[in-house]
Parts: sequence; C-alpha cells; structure tokens
Amino acid sequence: MTDSLPTLTLHQKYAQAVTLYTSTERSLKDIAGECGVSATALGAYLRRYRRELVLRRNGMEEDGCIKAAGRQTAPAHAKYKEAVAACDMMEYIDLNVSQVARKFRVDGTALANFMRTHYPDIPVRREALRRKLGINDNIRRGARPECSEQYAGAVELYRTSELTLDEVAELCRVSVSGLGQHLRYYHRDIVDRKRCEREQALARRPKQAGRLVGNGSRHLPLPATVERYAGALDLYRGTALTLKEIARRTGVTVEGFRAYLNQWHPGLQRTVSAPSVKYGAAVGSLKAAPRPIAHVAKEFGLQAEAFRQYLHKHEPELARQLATTRTTDGRRVAHGSREKYAEAVHLYRTTPEDLKSIARRLGLTYNSVGGYIRRNHPEVIEAHKRLLAGN
Repeated sequence: MTDSLPTLTLHQKYAQAVTLYTSTERSLKDIAGECGVSATALGAYLRRYRRELVLRRNGMEEDGCIKAAGRQTAPAHAKYKEAVAACDMMEYIDLNVSQVARKFRVDGTALANFMRTHYPDIPVRREALRRKLGINDNIRRGARPECSEQYAGAVELYRTSELTLDEVAELCRVSVSGLGQHLRYYHRDIVDRKRCEREQALARRPKQAGRLVGNGSRHLPLPATVERYAGALDLYRGTALTLKEIARRTGVTVEGFRAYLNQWHPGLQRTVSAPSVKYGAAVGSLKAAPRPIAHVAKEFGLQAEAFRQYLHKHEPELARQLATTRTTDGRRVAHGSREKYAEAVHLYRTTPEDLKSIARRLGLTYNSVGGYIRRNHPEVIEAHKRLLAGN
C-alpha cells in the first residue's frame, strides 16, 4: 500500500492542471503557473501518465504500429527493436536518441542511423513532438555549415548520376560511411528515390551490363573474368579473326568467350577496317601475279584462312582460278589433284606399265586416277596407246 501513495499523491498534485490542459487551449506554462507547479514537471507528468492527452492536443494519433522501410537483417532487427519502439513512445519523449540508446545498451549513432534507414518517420515525428512540447536538450539540429560544404559536391553528383555511393565517395574523396550518414540525415529525398530505383532494378530482367542492381552496385563482370578475356576482347575489336582463331591464340574457350561477349558486350562493334580496304592490296597483287594464297597472306601480314574466306566470298572467280590450273587443252584442274596425280600421269605417259599397276604402286585409287586422266589428260591415254603399239 505504501508503494502506491507517492503515485496517488502525484496524481492529486496535477489533477487541476490536467483538467485545465484537457478543457482549454492555454499553454502549458500558463496552466503550470496557475496551478503552482513547474511547467517542466507538468510536461513530464503528462507525457508519462496522460500520453493520450498530449497526442490529442498536438493533433497526433497513436496507431501502435511501427512500419519498417527497406530491408533489415534479423540480427539488426533483434538488436534495435526495443530501442526503436522506445523512441516512438511517449514514455521516453523526454530522452534524446542517445539517451534512449544508452538505456537499451546500444550505440547512439548506430541507433539513429538504423532508424533513418528503416524507420525514417520516427525521428521526424519524434523531433516534431519534442519541439511542440518545448523539450530542448541543447543539441544542435541540422547539418553544420562545414559538413554541408564538405559533402555538397558528392550530394549533387549522387543526385544527378547513376554512380554508386562508393563511386561517388571515391571521386569526391570523402568517406563512404560519412556520405551515407549525411544523406540519410539531411537528404532523405535522394535516399528514398535511390531506394525506389534499386527496387525497380531488382525487378528488371534480365540484368543489364553496367546498370545498377537491387543492392545499389553495378552489374559488372568479376575482375578475374575481365582479365581472362582482355586479350581476346582486344583481338575481337581490332582484327577480323574468327572467334575460333581468337580463342586459340589467347587460350580461352570459344563457348566461354562467346558467352562473355553476349553478356557483357552485346552491342560491341568490331572496329577493323572495311574488308575491301584491308585486303585490297593483297587482291591486286594476286591478280597481277597469281601464286599460293598462303604466300600472299604472309607477305601482306594477313591471316591466311581469313584471306582465303574473303576471296571465296568477294572474289569468287579469282579464288577459283587460284585453286586451279589450265591443262594443255584449256581445261582447269585443281592444284591439289594435279600434284596428287602428277607422277602417275608421267608414268602412264612414258612407260608401258598399265594404270592399275601404277596406281597400286603409288598408293592411289585406280578409279580415281583413271577418272582424273580421262577428264583432264586424254592426250596421255593416246600417248600410252602409241607407246604400247610401238612395242
């Protein structure tokens, strides 16, 4: 019973003041003066025991619900939830955030940052109510001029670009944590807009190379991946080599390099010269003095297979001529076939040995060498007949 007496006496002490506070619009100071009590003590009493009256007079409602903005980890939520709830309660309105933090054994700056990140309405609502109640803790509000000046460039760059917080901090030579805290405290509009952009990026599929993703970073390849394909990318940009040739020269796989290009450089244009410019001199030289394509490619510093493919596509008649030679009667014969069957043709022309024996001795197919001679060297058949008749 004795424990309840002080409380009962306290309520009796402020009964008249509570009646005036409820039924009039007079200031707390006037009411306290009339009732012979301290204005500070009356304010503390009302905030602790008659919270609903204070909220009603200040046009505020107590919905009993704290809504979180943004994502937070389970450990962080568990660590700060009681302190956050206290900051939104009338019972603790006399305490500033640092004092609330000490009461719940957490760091004051960390608690303030946590609320501004996940519960941004609480600090705003709390400070507005404290000002209305005339609570002054002699703590300076707002950004200090030197602080605003320090971060002015970084804030503007972050506001007007797609650079990440880390990139802005590095460019402006300020601390990432300091810039982040400055933005949360004094540029909430930018923080909210960036969060909205990250949420949109999170929903964007597929991810776009170089664009921001849900965590605020850029969608970029790992440094090791960039290094692995750097040489191949240079060749792809600056030469007409095929992917297969590029992969062979740089020691990467064709599939891996193709996937790298598709994911990270989908719109990359190859900056090699136009084919007609690149191969023009070599083509002119070949037309003037026909010779093996590989020799000309080496002479002009070209890749032989790429040059051969260009000729077949853009100079088909020249490619056909280079691949063949004319026989005595004007027929064109492929260089490879001529070299392959040259000895057999010579033996058949100059000896009485039959063609089947010659083919077997030289490791050739009889039907193939016979067809070649019939199509391209009918004069050799006549020469062989004359040779047999003479014997």
